[in-house]
Amino acid sequence: MNIKYILGSIITIPLLPLMYLQGRKIKATVPKLPEAQGVNGFSSVFSKKTIRMITIGESTIAGVGVRTHQEGFTGALANELATKLKTNIDWKVYAKSGYTAKRIKEKILHLITEKSIDFVVIGLGGNDAFELNTPRKWSKDVRELIKSLRLKFKEVPIVFINMPPIKEFPAFTSLIKFTIGNLVAILGKELETIVKDFEHVYYYTRNVSCVDLIERFNLNIQPEDCFSDGVHPSKTTYQIWAKDVSNFITQSEEIKNDLKHGI
Repeated sequence: MNIKYILGSIITIPLLPLMYLQGRKIKATVPKLPEAQGVNGFSSVFSKKTIRMITIGESTIAGVGVRTHQEGFTGALANELATKLKTNIDWKVYAKSGYTAKRIKEKILHLITEKSIDFVVIGLGGNDAFELNTPRKWSKDVRELIKSLRLKFKEVPIVFINMPPIKEFPAFTSLIKFTIGNLVAILGKELETIVKDFEHVYYYTRNVSCVDLIERFNLNIQPEDCFSDGVHPSKTTYQIWAKDVSNFITQSEEIKNDLKHGI
């Protein structure tokens, strides 16, 4: 039983009609941006070694906010990993804006054409929070997603990236930032527990924060520049976020050891 979730639900339920009205207004005012183009690519460092990577997830993995995946999270992550690991990265994106963990399992996994891969990166959580999915449902859906990937790719290493920074979205009202942001944090804690039950499955637990990224990477931008539409990352944010995730991956001895088997 998740006490924080129960207490949050008690506070949130009376506010649902107001949240619904605010959500409709946000949906009407935020521009609908397309998903990025070019779902596959090859990041070369002129090495004889190659890692085959796929990324799976919701709108951030789908590259909403940039024109191509080369400019988005996956392309930037592949470039960073190629440089740091001194190996080529053959990558492909399987993602859809608006999808939850359950929809990814049901509607995306069967579309994966690769017979063999070395590495999976997953970005989820925002849409599960927007749909007010419970920690129990989230846990069930994520576990089934991992198990389905295991059936398809055996012991391939899986990395879940950070949960989305809902509380920083400029387009959202204070109420939605508070309620959905807190639920995202609860789902993140649940994910931290989930990955412990699986071998070769990892989760980058550090909270994504524009202010934190700007300070750590010494960026000459303002927090509002982190977003393309008030919700989705800008090109700069995708690239810095990818750099941060690549640091997490390459500084983890466990993950690096897993990846060595694919090189």
